[in-house]
Amino acid sequence: MSTYLDHAASTPPRPEARAALASWLDAANASSTHAAGQAARVAVEEAREAVATALSCSPHEVVFTSGGTEADNLAVKGVIWAARDRAAGTPHLITTAVEHPAVLDPARWLAERGDASLTVVAPARDGRVDIEQVLAAVGPRTALVSVMSANNELGAVNDIPGLAAVLAERGIPLHTDAVQAIATLDVEVAAWGTAALALSAHKFGGPQGVGIAVLRRGLPVVPLFHGGGQDRGVRSGTFATGLDAACGEALTAAVRDRTDLRERLRTMTDRLAGALTALDGVRRNGPVDPAQRLASHVHLGIDEVDGGALSVALDRAGLDVSSGAACGSGAAKASHVLEATDVAGTPLRLSLGWTSTQADVDRAIDVLTDVIPSVRARTAGAGARA
Repeated sequence: MSTYLDHAASTPPRPEARAALASWLDAANASSTHAAGQAARVAVEEAREAVATALSCSPHEVVFTSGGTEADNLAVKGVIWAARDRAAGTPHLITTAVEHPAVLDPARWLAERGDASLTVVAPARDGRVDIEQVLAAVGPRTALVSVMSANNELGAVNDIPGLAAVLAERGIPLHTDAVQAIATLDVEVAAWGTAALALSAHKFGGPQGVGIAVLRRGLPVVPLFHGGGQDRGVRSGTFATGLDAACGEALTAAVRDRTDLRERLRTMTDRLAGALTALDGVRRNGPVDPAQRLASHVHLGIDEVDGGALSVALDRAGLDVSSGAACGSGAAKASHVLEATDVAGTPLRLSLGWTSTQADVDRAIDVLTDVIPSVRARTAGAGARA
């Protein structure tokens, strides 16, 4: 049996989510007027209210999506298109070089089409975004700023409430991808002051295939999909009753347990990082200050080790970890996050979640303590023979 330490990619569904999904697998169409349809609609709306309670926002502001990617696209494209339609001239979009591709790719696509002018702000070496640099990029036509709450690779946490407050004074909406943040950070829409926020259920114990877009009341958004107008007219399509219900249950459970989970994970990741950085040529990347990094993430830079050989060795040892993010095409190329932060060495990300145990950490330490020197020796030998 393998040891799973890749919760940043996907964390197992919580029991409450499994039960909710199973109970609504035979759901009728939630837009139907008969009793079965209305029962399904009640389940969807109860899930929406649960999400709103967990995030401290209005149920009217919650839109269910197919995942974080759709939620990000809906905010970035939808807000920019709405700005383009409202006023003459090209709207301006600001984002950062370490955003998830679900933000960076639509931002670049909009710019290539001429729908927006784009500014991409560089991060600090630890992966965090400097608010002053973002504000320096703001201009008279800035229609949206998109900055992630926490980076999926380095675990760097940004000051979203601080940025949102300053932008609000200038009348500029802030969108944040909070996909990685939600499991361990206290995400509260009202307190943060964000205009739009994206989540993905499989990052907090829900099923894959469902996400959340929080769109502040009054924020103009052009829909990505046109059809029946089921969800506020912003997101057409038949309600996925089982997925939505499971998403609501998972988020409720995740928020209920979050404080305890954060402390438990912090203890385990600190021990994990301490043991591994004691090895020669291994360092922890990301912010030094624990308050500025996720409790769930340990990102390592390993010197003089072939990345491919390391991945194979860890897979054979039954240790499920990541060399970066699990959202790309699988092509062998450098992570855009690591390129933007100029992180050196072979990258390795270990991420813990709600099912992680001390035994998992102990085994990861044992495996990596053995595998890293072994692969380094083979790497050096291959170099000498070349």
